[in-house]
Amino acid sequence: MRRREFITLLGGAAAASPILWPLAARAQQPAKIARIGVLASLPFPPLQRFSRKLREHGYVEGLNLRFEPRFAEGRDDRYPALAAELAALPVDIIVTWGTPAAIAAKQATGTIPIVMGSIADPVSVGIVSNLARPEGNITGFAAQNVDLEAKRLEVLKDLLPQLARVGILGNAANQFLEVALNKLRATAGQLHVALELFEVHNSDEIEGALLRLDQARPDAVLVSADTLLLNKRSEIATALARSKLAAVYAFREFAEAGGLIVYGANLGVLSERAAAYVDRILKGAKPADLPIQLATEFELIINLKAAAAIGLTIPPTFIARADEVIE
Repeated sequence: MRRREFITLLGGAAAASPILWPLAARAQQPAKIARIGVLASLPFPPLQRFSRKLREHGYVEGLNLRFEPRFAEGRDDRYPALAAELAALPVDIIVTWGTPAAIAAKQATGTIPIVMGSIADPVSVGIVSNLARPEGNITGFAAQNVDLEAKRLEVLKDLLPQLARVGILGNAANQFLEVALNKLRATAGQLHVALELFEVHNSDEIEGALLRLDQARPDAVLVSADTLLLNKRSEIATALARSKLAAVYAFREFAEAGGLIVYGANLGVLSERAAAYVDRILKGAKPADLPIQLATEFELIINLKAAAAIGLTIPPTFIARADEVIE
């Protein structure tokens, strides 16, 4: 994706209008334009909230801000080269979404500040050893998805008490998957549930994995927390609905695309908090002095329309637990 297309998606063209410039930006135009590298799988909704929050802090694309987007486009093996491009420009800050992007950015530079807009768990994959004092040039926000994967399995068991077999749709190119599977296996043993992994390595393999899930007919499916899978949310939710398979997802965008159950952190909220960290770093703060913050807002979303489509009746007691119900 070209940079111009990315800016259009974020609404940058409208933001460039003098009428909409934040007062702070109009009152004082810095001599230096901040260059922010964006490293992600593809543009997705939380990026728009990140951009809007930056405008609230006084950063306007074309005035005192320049985005440098780099997208892996469904191939996580592209992240190292893309991160190296951003480091070579160089940019002032690299903002990442997802574990593979964060790891690639850390390997690409030890000096350019890195803000993780969202990552599952930076400690378990070796990015940092301490959340309170991350050291080095990296900080950001963690969605706590290692623990949440196990909780999502518990949600499936609560919804389907007779649950015995669960298919796991996961991205094997994401280092997070193996960490999450270790947690899931322990929980599955306690719940007396068998797990079967249906893995992909890039977006081209998702269709085949969904076909294998349809043929295997597990009792339900857990779609692992992963930005590559997130960017294929419509295809995944549609295929699982067509297969009449109940599924739980990590991100609210899946419910909006027709997914049945979502339980997880709100990536939009984390992205807005990431914008505040970017502002502080541009004003002189060091990443090592900014603790990596954990997600504090979690949501259970139930899509009753999706339930009806697969012939599933959601018990009223389960609906009562929901933070949001899609009719």
